[in-house]
Amino acid sequence: MHEAKTKLSQLVERARAGEEITITRNGTPVAQLVPVAPMSSFAALRGKYRGQIVIADDFDELPDDIAEAFGMR
Repeated sequence: MHEAKTKLSQLVERARAGEEITITRNGTPVAQLVPVAPMSSFAALRGKYRGQIVIADDFDELPDDIAEAFGMR
């Protein structure tokens, strides 16, 4: 634990580089530093709203009045 306190910034950089670091106290694991997956890509959001968004069965059907307004009928 003492070593982790004195070298925290170095340990964080190692975790950022992909390493998983286990911190122990008296030889017993008490915490882990792990890299965080980047959230900048669209693929990282896949499944995030699963079960929260519902798309109506008639989603692809355009009502007649709107289709007419756009000259589609």
